[in-house]
Amino acid sequence: MSDNIKTIATNKKAFHDYFVEESIECGIELCGTEVKSIRKGGVNLKDSWCDIDKGEVFVKGMHISPYEKGNIFNREPTRVRKLLLHKKDINRLFGVIKQQGLTLIPLSLYFKGSLVKVQLGVCRGKKLYDKRADMAKKSAERVIQREMKERNRE
Repeated sequence: MSDNIKTIATNKKAFHDYFVEESIECGIELCGTEVKSIRKGGVNLKDSWCDIDKGEVFVKGMHISPYEKGNIFNREPTRVRKLLLHKKDINRLFGVIKQQGLTLIPLSLYFKGSLVKVQLGVCRGKKLYDKRADMAKKSAERVIQREMKERNRE
């Protein structure tokens, strides 16, 4: 059975600000007009994070634009949304986060078949020198690619 996966949004800032230790796929609880807005691409993960409260995982700060054709059924764009995970996964994540001081960050939002899924990352914050090293490495790789392209033309 092959599930067609269509990426809706990625959190590029998360990869810039954090080291991703591991990732896990989970579902998200949405209402109908939110799904329609997501299908149109009206979602922003930039400043979102996840929190574990009373044995449940919630995503906070995720902005889903109101559906323009929705009326009273539209919800608040930045409301807290519940993530759907198994209890054993929540307990494991809770233990890892409390012991090692890590953070839960939504990395991407995508359709898997007709369901909306969230790629949740267990992340460790980067220091300023880590960000500088990453930028220098990417810059060097771009220079190498450019040089290789020039040599192939000759």
